[in-house]
Amino acid sequence: MNKTATLLTVLLLTCAQSLFAQTKSKKFTNEGEFTNNCEGPAVDEDGNVYAVNFARDGTIAQISKKGNASFFVTLPKGSTGNGIRFADKSTFFVADYTGHNILKVNMITKDISVFANEPKMNQPNDLAITSTGHIFCSDPNWKEQTGQIWHVSPEGKTRLVAENMGTTNGIDVSPDEKKLYVNESVQRNVWVFDLAEDGTLSNKNLLHHFEDGGMDGMRCDVLGNLYIARHGKGEVAVLSPDGKVIQTIQTIGKKVSNICFGGKNGKTCYITLQDRGCLETFKAKTAGREWAMMKAFSKK
Repeated sequence: MNKTATLLTVLLLTCAQSLFAQTKSKKFTNEGEFTNNCEGPAVDEDGNVYAVNFARDGTIAQISKKGNASFFVTLPKGSTGNGIRFADKSTFFVADYTGHNILKVNMITKDISVFANEPKMNQPNDLAITSTGHIFCSDPNWKEQTGQIWHVSPEGKTRLVAENMGTTNGIDVSPDEKKLYVNESVQRNVWVFDLAEDGTLSNKNLLHHFEDGGMDGMRCDVLGNLYIARHGKGEVAVLSPDGKVIQTIQTIGKKVSNICFGGKNGKTCYITLQDRGCLETFKAKTAGREWAMMKAFSKK
């Protein structure tokens, strides 16, 4: 091998090591401000972050870009939030796992209403939403280690679209909105479905299986890579659209429960840590799908 070829090989290896090097998260909010059900999170058009169960269960906090958290709303009695998703610049939805609801929060008035109630739900857990307002809700039964997926129409009507699954948890839509991803925490599987315009799911396929650790919330970037919270593992794993682990982000806490994208260019990730009762942050290489959708909302 000549010197030029040798130098080229070294440069390529260096670039590859840099690209897939393990990133580490850093502190964003003060430890212990949230309960051990710290979840959410989601970012508004101004860059504020929202997360559930601030100081006590049943609350939602607003967190400034500098990491200062304060009460935003308290949910109705009997309701406890989990995943949060924005529908437009002035509305977000909350998976209410104790009330079996999808709650709708008006950002301007802070009014909270029941958008959908489904008594057959085990525990509304995490949410995914399309640009046209179709919501998908993961619904695990932790005791039985089973789960399912619900579709909620833009009018608030519920429909079971996938059943007989494992403990369904993290869920998101692909950038072209033609795929739906969901993971199973106990079984450690990540599944992909074909997604029709009316919310119907078909062609379930295994995208990836992890040999150890748990899984919780996950989000897509604009290229279709999946950022998966590895609950109990102390990391965020990044899967390519074809199911390969292309990056691992080490976290300070171990119980990573969920993730969202924000920041000036959509490449700042915010993660909730249940064992530390706080949020951490790290930089991604690509902007998030949800962040890009929020920017589209703001132009309307």
